[in-house]
Amino acid sequence: MDARTEARDFLRSRRAKLSPQSSGLASVGARRRVPGLRREEVAVLAGVSVDYYTRLEKGHLETASPAVLDAIAGALRLDPAERSHLYALARAARGKEPAETPYQVDIAVRPGPRWMLDAMTLCPAYIRNRRLDVLASNAIGRALYEPMFDSDGDPPNLATFCFLDIRAQAFFPEWPAVAQGMMALLRAEHGRNASDEALNRLVDRLASDSDAFRTLWASHNVRQAPAETTRIQHPAVGSLSLALEAMNLATDPGLTMVAYAAEPRSSSADRLFRLSQLAVNQSASNQVSPP
Repeated sequence: MDARTEARDFLRSRRAKLSPQSSGLASVGARRRVPGLRREEVAVLAGVSVDYYTRLEKGHLETASPAVLDAIAGALRLDPAERSHLYALARAARGKEPAETPYQVDIAVRPGPRWMLDAMTLCPAYIRNRRLDVLASNAIGRALYEPMFDSDGDPPNLATFCFLDIRAQAFFPEWPAVAQGMMALLRAEHGRNASDEALNRLVDRLASDSDAFRTLWASHNVRQAPAETTRIQHPAVGSLSLALEAMNLATDPGLTMVAYAAEPRSSSADRLFRLSQLAVNQSASNQVSPP
């Protein structure tokens, strides 16, 4: 999908999510044929002409100044992830490089972060790139995501597991929300780096093989790296409720360390400790040389 089409569909989808009431506009006139604000209402809220906003919504973001983009973002009530996505689409329309720090498309994980992962014995953790490829993990992280690491794919990919592995829906009891989040992370990354051929191949594969992904992708929702509680139904230790934190590696732009922790003295903490013991035993058995 080209940048102009992407910008057009994104702006239309954000406008469709709003109502006159939520935007502080009086709901008057004939009954609306479609949900959301009209173009002229967005133009009024943004302080631009209807003709100019119509041109922007047709994908011509290359003409928009930063002040206009700010006004459009405010009128459409964009959250930080959506606002960042709009600016990325505008830069793409102008043929400019992303404003944020460039990063290698295929970057290796340095020894230091790997040592940190291995030192986190009670905290499942992994390092992923922006395509959601898992490039490194600690023993308990591999034990937590055993079904994903057990599936085909080198490196393992979180989105591929979520959408194309039938076990994912049992693994994630709140699968619809997890799937929405996975898609939204990829959508935001696609806006920043639409020229990443490997990312485009991944999106094409997911859209081809997963009806759920294809439907979610059409929503144009985006998000930043989350900090939230995740529920997992682990095949070996049962139900886990874990706090998730995603931390960008400043020295390695494009890589993110994701770590999980359980509330102290909770049932999830007990089960996470059991999982750590399973991980230690598995690691020990893998190191035993055959006779």
